[in-house]
Amino acid sequence: MGMQAGGCEDERALAEELGSITVARDAARRTLTEGAYLGNQEDVLLVVTELVTNALLHGGGPLTLRLSVHPSRVRVEVGDAGEELPEPREPGPADGWGLHVVGRLCTDWGVSPQPGGKVVWCELSPQPATVPAAGPGAVT
Repeated sequence: MGMQAGGCEDERALAEELGSITVARDAARRTLTEGAYLGNQEDVLLVVTELVTNALLHGGGPLTLRLSVHPSRVRVEVGDAGEELPEPREPGPADGWGLHVVGRLCTDWGVSPQPGGKVVWCELSPQPATVPAAGPGAVT
């Protein structure tokens, strides 16, 4: 895959079937490794799972998964042929945690309407390590 140093991209069509979630996760895992992403890969896989699941449940037509991975940034895009823009519903076990999870894990996300459908995209960056201000045993 030709890309500038330290970057990797992957784009693929996904069938309208639940097996596409596994395909998408496998592709993401491979691209994250090739792109040497420094953040938490599980976070990215969770976001990919949610976006693909959402598109399968609420979108329409074949899906497109596009991943752009750099060590310090990941962009995930899932396109479908549904005209309806997703609306965050109340999160819960029935409907999945969906966009609430995405919103918490991502630095930025949104929906881009396109001719014949839409693309839901999000970007993640490695979380800076949080160090407690006071050391262990410090008197506060």
